[in-house]
Amino acid sequence: MARRVLPIATLLVAAFALAGCSLFQRPQRPAWRTQAEKACFAQKQVQFSSYVALAREIDGPGICGLTMPLKVTALAGGTVAIATTQTIGCPMTAALDQWIAEFVQPAALKRFGMPVTEVKSMGSYACRSMNNQGVRISEHGFGNAIDIGGFILADGREITFVKDWTRGDGATKTFLREIQAGACQVFTTVLAPGSDVFHYNHMHVDLAMHGNTSEGPRRICKPLPAPGLMPPRQRLDDLPDPPELEEDIDIAGLIEKTQPKMASQSLSASGVRSVQLGLPPAPPPQMRTRVAQAQTSIIEPRSPIEAQPIVAPPARLEPMTPLDRLLQNGEFLPPGAKIRRQ
Repeated sequence: MARRVLPIATLLVAAFALAGCSLFQRPQRPAWRTQAEKACFAQKQVQFSSYVALAREIDGPGICGLTMPLKVTALAGGTVAIATTQTIGCPMTAALDQWIAEFVQPAALKRFGMPVTEVKSMGSYACRSMNNQGVRISEHGFGNAIDIGGFILADGREITFVKDWTRGDGATKTFLREIQAGACQVFTTVLAPGSDVFHYNHMHVDLAMHGNTSEGPRRICKPLPAPGLMPPRQRLDDLPDPPELEEDIDIAGLIEKTQPKMASQSLSASGVRSVQLGLPPAPPPQMRTRVAQAQTSIIEPRSPIEAQPIVAPPARLEPMTPLDRLLQNGEFLPPGAKIRRQ
């Protein structure tokens, strides 16, 4: 008996030991993030200076953090200041420099005759979920994203997304849409006002990996820029593109997809809370023609009994004969029976 129990006990101890290791194992950041940071420094895309300084590694909480974070106070060789010190990675710093040099400054000189001297940032590194809604970790949690609220021109004029995206003058609105279209060519995610309720006052940009297409990295750009602001599409190969699948990104429209679809509550116009089961919408009502009305007016019988015609009772009933008279006449009596008189 002991010989049989010993191997089983050994296997159970080993299984519990492996389970314990998995329970206490810390989640790891995807390896490509650290590889992207090291490649950026190896290619010397960013130079250390008084406004771009290397900081200590950020390790956690969870999978948040950066291997080699940067403290950035200015961009474009120090010519464009950032309102507050931002903690971002090397790839994001290099992408911001490229965006400002190729799109922001040319658009500012064209529309206002002067360059941009400051970028008004609304946040960079923060270990949080997307839109603070408890879904997947945001790119902000890896120093791979930044929120931009506006710009300051050389004459001190301030341009903001919350005010000038829809209510600015012609030159200001054109400037913001040109730099948003330029951002869609540099970053892989661009969410400007109009993309959802969370980005009404700023533009979110990041370098998230959304896969590849025949035109290069897949990019998410919302709202979609005007056709004249984007360059013509150029395919790099003849392979078919992957299907356009929505994924978890920093937009509010996808939050509903991350919630259970079995039952969700909504508030109707009358203020009564109803339950939606996530079923497909009902088909729109169709116009009823005379033929359709005639067809729907014919009701098929559900059973042979129901198919039988209903016979209406006679309009007038004959008066009933009293029982005593029937008995006196000898009706309803068996043959040979006599009525006993009292």
